[in-house]
Amino acid sequence: MAGPSLRPHVHWAQRHRELYLRVELSDVRNPDITITDNVLHFRAQGHGAKGDNIYEFQIEFLEPVEPKPVCRVTQRQLNITVQKKESNWWERLTKQEKRPLFLAPDFDRWLDESDAEMELREKEEEKISKMKIESRAPKDPFKHLKKGYLIMYNLVQFLGFSWIFVNMTVRLFILGKGNNYYSFYDTFHTISDMMYFCQTLALMEVVNSLIGLVRSPLIPAIIQVFGRNFILFVVLGSLEEMQSKAVVFFVFYFWSIIELFRYPYYMLSCIGIEWKPLTWLCYTTWIPLYPLGGLAEAVCLIQSIPIFSETGKFSLGLPNPLNVTIQFSFLLQLYLIALFLGIFVNFRYLYKQRKQHLGPKKRKMK
Repeated sequence: MAGPSLRPHVHWAQRHRELYLRVELSDVRNPDITITDNVLHFRAQGHGAKGDNIYEFQIEFLEPVEPKPVCRVTQRQLNITVQKKESNWWERLTKQEKRPLFLAPDFDRWLDESDAEMELREKEEEKISKMKIESRAPKDPFKHLKKGYLIMYNLVQFLGFSWIFVNMTVRLFILGKGNNYYSFYDTFHTISDMMYFCQTLALMEVVNSLIGLVRSPLIPAIIQVFGRNFILFVVLGSLEEMQSKAVVFFVFYFWSIIELFRYPYYMLSCIGIEWKPLTWLCYTTWIPLYPLGGLAEAVCLIQSIPIFSETGKFSLGLPNPLNVTIQFSFLLQLYLIALFLGIFVNFRYLYKQRKQHLGPKKRKMK
């Protein structure tokens, strides 16, 4: 024979339009909360006064309420918000005059009727004040122009990096046939023009952040754009010996894969569209690809150092009496250290972005 059901401690408070119930259960699992015939039915498993058990209760409300409660589960308790059908003040919560033993006032949220009316007036005044401020705020006459520019910029970059990715993939897996390795060493001569175009255009990301056109912070944009352009224009573009290295393939390939998801995500964001699979890809694929791209850039720098040292290219000779030459290869060694610091900074920023967009959110049940 089943014993009497266990009831949790429930605290309640009200406003003119809402009822608040706080159920003292922690680690709540499988909550079942419904309102039928103006009666709230609650059943859930959790840790309460009687340990980890199934708890349940029913409350028949004094006056009619909306049949769709809003629930929020936290680690320590469960909060239920119920909308009244009519905005007024109740003398008690339940239809029965005698208060159930498990029910008590929530003094953390408790207000008497006059205080609740004052709070309601303050909220309405705040809402009206906010509407007045928004109506007085000058509208941006270039809003649609800015949005159109950002859509076109992201679209062009997406098409450019897509061309790079598809071209490199086709050359590697189809055109190469039995001579696939040749595509490694010929990457720069076939892809460089498009990469020059895309990376030059990417300078606009720094400008966009600088003038406030986008909300992205300036430092990560500078690190990525100028870091890539240094590798592309200074290291690869100025040394023919580096242009036939296999590492160029990996640098370009990792760069292009990351942008295949980033630019379409930003483009759709400009028009208020979020496609969840694309969001996940945008904030996940960088986890392996960003370190791999940084490693490929580091290998590129290491391979170029002996060439710059031997040729003396970009080295700076100071006039007499100092008679000292600052070797560009030495500066590259310093830049190599800065490269890994930049990777750390951007990795940390991207991780925060991923946590913000894909991290766990508070559960809500209606």
